[in-house]
Amino acid sequence: MDIKISLTQDPKTMPPEESLGFGKIFSDHMFIMDYEASKGWHNARIVPFGYFPIHPASTVLHYGAEIFEGLKAYRRADGGVQLFRPMENIRRMNRSAERMCLPEIDENDALEILTTFVKLEEKWVPHSFGTSLYLRPFMFGNDEALGVHAVHNATFMMIASPSGSYYAEGINPVKIMIESEDVRAVRGGTGFAKCGGNYAASTRAGERAARKGYSQVLWLDGVERKYVEEVGAMNVMFKIDGEIVTPALTGSILPGITRMSCIEVLKNMGYTVSERLLSVDELVEAMKNGKLEEAWGCGTAAVVSPIGRLCYQDVEYDVNSGKIGEVTQKLYDTLTGIQWGKIEDTYNWILKL
Repeated sequence: MDIKISLTQDPKTMPPEESLGFGKIFSDHMFIMDYEASKGWHNARIVPFGYFPIHPASTVLHYGAEIFEGLKAYRRADGGVQLFRPMENIRRMNRSAERMCLPEIDENDALEILTTFVKLEEKWVPHSFGTSLYLRPFMFGNDEALGVHAVHNATFMMIASPSGSYYAEGINPVKIMIESEDVRAVRGGTGFAKCGGNYAASTRAGERAARKGYSQVLWLDGVERKYVEEVGAMNVMFKIDGEIVTPALTGSILPGITRMSCIEVLKNMGYTVSERLLSVDELVEAMKNGKLEEAWGCGTAAVVSPIGRLCYQDVEYDVNSGKIGEVTQKLYDTLTGIQWGKIEDTYNWILKL
């Protein structure tokens, strides 16, 4: 693939790593590529990071024709940089594109774009364990006319943001409220796609939970309002009476790369992992009789996020006495060890640049 590179004439300096936070600082460049139905993808380029014009009638502004991905570049102790299962993000992006009637990108071209961009921005990959260069590929329709229809013109972009450690002060279990009013997605909808509308629809419940002192909500399904689906913007897992249970991918749940990796690691450790329907009634009963041993969310940003308390219908239940559990800790240590190159990658997940 021919990628034209225009270097910035005003390079920035990386701030101190302890001040990075998440998603507020951006690297020097961004990737852009255009799509027209008659020409396909073309004009791939890396240009200085900055604003760009968009037509007021652009499809994305009116009908939400948009998808995105999230992955990280990690700095190893030897100074090298690596990616964690990038092809899985590329494949999920294409599944999202198909659902939203956006054009797919050839897998090999997408991987070349990703690696070329990260190599150019390598100085923005921080060095401390737990920090990373967060990569945000995204695509949107930009037909310059009103009217609902499949996208004929689109833009694919990628930006990068150096990010601090998610757990700068240690892993602290969070309080979660089980949401019984709003739903995040429904089967047959866009729940399995990584599109902005899913996240916009989740904001109201998240704000309600925050006002009550909870970090996020645990979503129930949108049809029967009884089956557990996701926690906040992450997949969720439970250890119930020795069994690891995670909601089955029924079409309304995002198929997370971290979720997939957790399942493989857990099975390799000898745990029984069940991907199945889990009703809120079964979960509450497990909490009441002490069989819920651990609970955690899993996703790119946090890797794993232990749940220390669950609230359902104004009744609170502690999970593992509000402490991080043994399985949760093992998962975190294994996955982060592989991602930052501290332990051997026996799964062939790492792509070294």
